[in-house]
Amino acid sequence: LPGLFTYMKVPPPSLSMLCYAVRVCDCADSSPRSSTDKKQARKAKALSHFPFQHNFASSQASPSTVLMSSTPPRSKPPANGFVALARKVYNPIGFKKGYNFTLFVITVGGMMGFALARVMYFNIDGVFCNPDHKQRTLPGECYFYQSGTGRAGIIMHLVGMVPGGFLACLQFVPVIRHKALLFHRINGYLVLLLSVVGITGVLMIVRRTFGGGVSMQTVMGAGSIMFLGALGLSIYNIKKLQIEQHRAWMLRAWVYAGFIITMRIISFLAVMITADSGYYQVKQCAVLDFIFRHNQTKVLDLYPGCGGYYSGESPGLNVIVHSNYHAHQPAEIAAGFTSVFDAGSWLALAIHAILVELYLHLTPAESERLRCISYQRQLEAGMKNAGNAGLTVQRLGDAEPWLPPVELQRLEHSRTPSSDDEMREKSVSAA
Repeated sequence: LPGLFTYMKVPPPSLSMLCYAVRVCDCADSSPRSSTDKKQARKAKALSHFPFQHNFASSQASPSTVLMSSTPPRSKPPANGFVALARKVYNPIGFKKGYNFTLFVITVGGMMGFALARVMYFNIDGVFCNPDHKQRTLPGECYFYQSGTGRAGIIMHLVGMVPGGFLACLQFVPVIRHKALLFHRINGYLVLLLSVVGITGVLMIVRRTFGGGVSMQTVMGAGSIMFLGALGLSIYNIKKLQIEQHRAWMLRAWVYAGFIITMRIISFLAVMITADSGYYQVKQCAVLDFIFRHNQTKVLDLYPGCGGYYSGESPGLNVIVHSNYHAHQPAEIAAGFTSVFDAGSWLALAIHAILVELYLHLTPAESERLRCISYQRQLEAGMKNAGNAGLTVQRLGDAEPWLPPVELQRLEHSRTPSSDDEMREKSVSAA
C-alpha cells in the first residue's frame, strides 16, 4: 500500500482518517440501542454529507469543540473608574461591551419611551382627538377617524404597535435571551402578532394620514413592506436555526419601524425652517369645518371659497391653505406639518436603512460567533447543509463555502505535508 500511494503521488490516509471511516460505517450500519447512540448516529450521518468531515477525526475532537471558538473573548480590565462603574450597570443585564449598551440605551430607550408616551392615545376621543388636549394629533386628522374604516384602522394601529413596540424592546436584552428563553420565544410570537395587527391598521388609514398625499402613502407602504418582510425573514431563519441571520433581520425590522420617531424629529425641524414660506396645501372644506368646530362664519371669513360646501353645491370642495407653523389658527399649522411630513418620512427611512446596514457590517465578529453556534445546532438537529440551512450568501449567492474557524485551521493543517511525506518524496525522486 505505501508503494501504491507513492506511485499515485497522493499522501496515504492517516490512521485517524481510517478510524473515522470505520466509526461512520459502524454508526450507519448498526441500529442504535439508546437515545445517546441515536444522537451520535444522527451526527455521524450529518457529517457524512458535509465536506471535509474527516477533519473531525484527524484532530480527535468532537463537533462540540466548534463552540469553543465561538465564545466571546474576555473583556479587558477597566481603563478607569467610570468604565468599571459602567460595567457594573450593563454586565448584569448581559452586555459585554460598552458601545453595545450605549446603542441599546439610545435606540431601545427611544422606542420604549415613544411607546409609553403613546399609551394615552388609547383614549381616542378624550386625548387623541380632543382639540383641547395638548397631546392631540394634528388638527383635522380625526375627521377621518370618527367612524368606519378610519376608526377601525387607527384603533388597530394603536392596539398593535404601541404594546408591540414596547415588548419588542425586551427581545434585545441579552440576559432575557440567555436566561429566559421560553419568555423570549413566547414574547417574540406575541410581538409578531401585534405587529401584523398594527401594520394592517396603518394600511387602512394611510390614505388620509398626515395629509394623505401620494408621496406619504408610498413611504408608509414601503416602510410597512420592509418591516413585515424583515420580520418574516427573521422568523424563517430562526426556524432553520440560522441564528446570525435571525439577529440581522430582526435588527433590520425594528430599525425600520423606528423611522417613525426620526420622521417626527426631522419633520418638526423642517416645519420650523419652512415657516412663513410660500408653501401651500390643499384642504377639504369638510376638514376645515371640523377643525373650526363647525363654525361656518369663521370658516367663510378665512376661506370664502368654501361657500359652495355650505350651500350644498360642492360637498367635496377643496381650498388652498397657507403652510405656516407660526400662525395662530390651526388650519395653517396643520398645513405646515403636512407639507413636510412626506419628505421627512423618506429621509428618516433612508437614514435608518443605511445605519442598520452599517452596524451589521461593523459587527462581523458577533455574526461569525453566532454562525458557529448555528452550525453546531444544525449539526445536532441532523440538517444536511450545516451552517447554511437558512438564507446565507453561500446558499443563495456565489460566496466561498463556509466552515467554522476551527475546521478551517484543521483543513489547512491536513493539507500541509508532514516531514515523513517530504522525506519519502525526496527519496523517490532521488531513486
